Amino acid sequence: MLRHATSAVLAALLALASAMPLAADTAPQDVAFGEYGSIETPLSDTAGDPEKGAEIYADKGSGNCVACHAISDRSDAEFQGTIGPALDGAGDRWDEAQLRGIVADAKKTFPESMMPGFYKTSGFIRPGDAFTGDAGSEPLPPLLTAQQVEDVIAYLATLKE
Repeated sequence: MLRHATSAVLAALLALASAMPLAADTAPQDVAFGEYGSIETPLSDTAGDPEKGAEIYADKGSGNCVACHAISDRSDAEFQGTIGPALDGAGDRWDEAQLRGIVADAKKTFPESMMPGFYKTSGFIRPGDAFTGDAGSEPLPPLLTAQQVEDVIAYLATLKE
């Protein structure tokens, strides 16, 4: 009898879970930027993970933030760049909404920035089609997913003076 009751409870939970909507990400074209480029609303329903964000920072295959930015205590990240500002104290300089806007599309905050928009699909100056030498056609996929942007924000927010 207990076995049948347990099966019934599991079936009910499974039915409830399948009826619930999946977590939704904000699509790049639906991102609402504030006047100075900040994005108040998280791009993902899942909170950012600072450890994953630290990995994305140094990963040449995804964020590759390390190519342009340096962080003093990241001696594990070889060949840190100096094109962009050092990110030491980024969590003190900018709040999460500002960081989200800068990572998603830095040109909304800093129009002269050379930093790529990591969460945009259109409005590029000269997109290329991988290594073909041909011009890319929009919309292009974003460089990072909504969750990866949130992970990077969570990591940058931990960088305090």
